[in-house]
Amino acid sequence: MATWVQGDLSSLNDLIGSVVLIEVFQVNCPGCFIYSLPRAIDLHERYHQQGLVVIGLATAFEDYDKNTLENLQKLVATGEVIGETYKALSQYNLLREGKLPWKIPFAVGMDRVVAETEPVTDERVLQYAQKFLPDFDKFSTEQKQTVLQQVRHYMEQKSMRAETFERFALQGTPSCILFDRKGELKDISFGQIDYKQAMVEHFLAEK
Repeated sequence: MATWVQGDLSSLNDLIGSVVLIEVFQVNCPGCFIYSLPRAIDLHERYHQQGLVVIGLATAFEDYDKNTLENLQKLVATGEVIGETYKALSQYNLLREGKLPWKIPFAVGMDRVVAETEPVTDERVLQYAQKFLPDFDKFSTEQKQTVLQQVRHYMEQKSMRAETFERFALQGTPSCILFDRKGELKDISFGQIDYKQAMVEHFLAEK
């Protein structure tokens, strides 16, 4: 992680003994603000005294001009939202005087986003396809060729890469990453998940 905008956690190792939920979002991601961040805040308020540590991690895998550290800083400091997030929240009447009516109460950091300099090779394209599509090897030859063309196009367009996003092979935002009290990775999920609260309660109950 590159920069803490709110709070300061030097290492996940410092959090051994707590259940850690990392809520991964993008500033320009309406669903993150309509669903996942309010849910993460609710979990924080319910369980932080029982040993849950929630961390907000802003990342960028698209819209690099909007998903920036500067826009994250504005969001945390003033509740200002931008782009598609602003449009969607305005449409649903979820803003107050053009800003979020709630604050993020836990630590928030910006993922380390760096320029993508590695050349796009056939080997990298294949590895990427196999990593994100577990059944790739079962596809027909024609399906494989189509997928590889799409992956190559994506990788050639991708000018930046986000460290945590890629390390955990996340599929998009919102995503969450959960560690138990021993610091062991227990779950990575994408989108709205119904079992998040039950999962948190389960690992909090473990000693």
